[in-house]
Amino acid sequence: MSEELRFELKEYSFSDSLPSLIEQDYYVKDHWPVVYILSDGKVKEAYIGETADAASRLATHLRNSRKNHLTAVHLVTSKKFNKSATLDIESNLIRYFSGDGKYKLLNGNLGLSNHNYFQKKEVYWDLFQSLWSSLKEKGIVRNGLDVIDNSDLFKYSPYKALTAEQRLNMVDLVRILADDQYNAAVIEGGAGTGKSIMAVYLVKALLSDLDDFDFSDFGEEEIELLENLEVLQKQFPKPKVAIVVPMASFRKTLQTVFRNVHGLNAKMVIGPAEVSRNNYDILLVDESHRLRQRKNLGPYFKPFDEANERLDLPKDEGNELDWVLMQAEKTILFYDRDQSIKPSDVDYEDFFELKEAPTTFVGELRSQFRVKGGTNYVDFIDRLLKGKLDQSEKWQADHYEFKLFESAKEMVDAIKENDLSKGLSRLVSGYSWPWISKKNQEAFDITVDGILLRWNTTNIDWVNSSNAVNEVGCIHTTQGYDLNYAGIILGKEITYNPDTKQIEIIKENYHDKAGRTGINDPAVLKDYILNIYKTILLRAIHGTYLYACDEHLRNYLREHLPFIERQHTEAKKLRLYSAEEVTPFEDSLPVVDIKAAAGGWSDLQKHEEFQWMKVDGFVPKEGQFVCQVVGKSMNKVIPNGSWCVFEKYTGGSRDGKIVLVQHQDIQESDFGAGYTVKRYRSEKQVTGELWTHQSIRLEPMSDDQSYSDLILNNDELESLVVIGVFRYVIIW
Repeated sequence: MSEELRFELKEYSFSDSLPSLIEQDYYVKDHWPVVYILSDGKVKEAYIGETADAASRLATHLRNSRKNHLTAVHLVTSKKFNKSATLDIESNLIRYFSGDGKYKLLNGNLGLSNHNYFQKKEVYWDLFQSLWSSLKEKGIVRNGLDVIDNSDLFKYSPYKALTAEQRLNMVDLVRILADDQYNAAVIEGGAGTGKSIMAVYLVKALLSDLDDFDFSDFGEEEIELLENLEVLQKQFPKPKVAIVVPMASFRKTLQTVFRNVHGLNAKMVIGPAEVSRNNYDILLVDESHRLRQRKNLGPYFKPFDEANERLDLPKDEGNELDWVLMQAEKTILFYDRDQSIKPSDVDYEDFFELKEAPTTFVGELRSQFRVKGGTNYVDFIDRLLKGKLDQSEKWQADHYEFKLFESAKEMVDAIKENDLSKGLSRLVSGYSWPWISKKNQEAFDITVDGILLRWNTTNIDWVNSSNAVNEVGCIHTTQGYDLNYAGIILGKEITYNPDTKQIEIIKENYHDKAGRTGINDPAVLKDYILNIYKTILLRAIHGTYLYACDEHLRNYLREHLPFIERQHTEAKKLRLYSAEEVTPFEDSLPVVDIKAAAGGWSDLQKHEEFQWMKVDGFVPKEGQFVCQVVGKSMNKVIPNGSWCVFEKYTGGSRDGKIVLVQHQDIQESDFGAGYTVKRYRSEKQVTGELWTHQSIRLEPMSDDQSYSDLILNNDELESLVVIGVFRYVIIW
């Protein structure tokens, strides 16, 4: 071990003999800052602290009735320790002990250090990793740091160092809980802003023993929080507290977390129906945008009606929001309007009315807590889905992977590779395919780009299930969860209209019956489906990959995202037919090379001289033909090697269109001399009622900036021939 990473880990019996055992320790005697771990081998409880006066501090713990049953103390000392370093190591130990799960911590969760200091990353994080390895070797902890990082127990632990924004909201929440003026609070924040973390943190803080805190290291906000908690605990000495989670899968996950935290238990995490049976001092509602009203409830209609009857609410009017407000003296709701995904969710108008009430406090979380792309990424995908990006705007960020795959198989492979190396990488999609495998486990649900996939085989904690990496999750199995990487399949229910430049929805391809029944306004359905995609696009911490089934949507996304071209060429091979095997221009189009297309359309009327390709997804027309576009000069729209449909140019404006042209001066390696595919632009010279071309510019549309415009002037214009206008990419 290098001198910089050197530390000592010494074990003592936590008993009355401890003061005499440690009084000769160099670091204790000279009042160096040290870190200590108190633990026992029976009930598996532990307490972690730091101090510059270890003798006095440990003697105090020996006299504490809640800690004197502990049996061992591990003292961590180092010449590299200073006060900032020991506060940081204490905080890391608390966080990772909580995530490890071997011990339940007796610590309260206020005042955890998250400050920066000299060499925090360069030296002390390495020292902490070495310390953790030593603790693991001695059997004091169970899991490595990488395993803990991906565990729900760590992600949703109440032992988090809150951000400045979260701390301010926490101070406000505790203040209004103690204020008779308020009976409700709505904290609004988008996906990944840390709403669930705040809910769990607050429950733990409400139930902590405040006598246990060392105030000396607290900042002003923490002192204010502590003072308000003292007022609140006098008002509610033993508060009946619960956290309501509408989604069953995420509820199960938080119940597991609560089961492993000292002072909390799984029964504190409940569903909305349970609220109707009990009264509470304080209710917190996580993901409150998923509270339900009486629409499309399926088998839940009966228990829903029974709950309304218990609470004496009108059958058709009472909803789960009413229940949580009626059954608690104080209610805190964590809310995101953009995560409401179906008609059964309580209408926004109900939350708006609640927010407008003088007895309701309204707070907001803006900072991105989950996604490394930060608020820039959140803003980018919001404008991407709403068609509000500038045409030239493209995602660029070294610290967050957000890219479009040409091949679905290669995206699936990339997700599986990330799952092996980093864990928690999953495929997620919208409801574009029925759930066939729910009844027939041998069947595949999803056919996309030549590969077969199945939906999730479990609804409960699917993200952590053993076969999840080989399945495709949905909004219901991922909402509320963190992933490291997400591979998102944009299904056949979502397309892009290049004329209106807006994303559109194809209702018949949307297979969530409960999500579309009763919706007559296409705009409402579009809002729900875009909310689904926005929510799943905000699941991944380190990167999000996309594959779009729809060609128009794919072309739109290519304009704004880094593009991963297909590495395999097998899919580009065509199956060709003779003219006798097809009905020309009714179910098929001729496949020609560029020169044949340029040779004159009349030749193509000789059907027997060409091979034909059957087409589907659009109605072929006379004058259309298929040819292969080779090269990367148009790869924002036309991937290298794609087979494309062109339509013979017969006149009219060409400005802004993608065209296949012939010109004697064109020397491109992609097609060979004389031909190219580019976007056409012209500048005209008008004289009286007459006009002539002044110049024509042929523009590449490529990620490769080495391609430049081809500009033709004066005499060069005479030999330019526009052969065809690009219509579709059909195989890429």
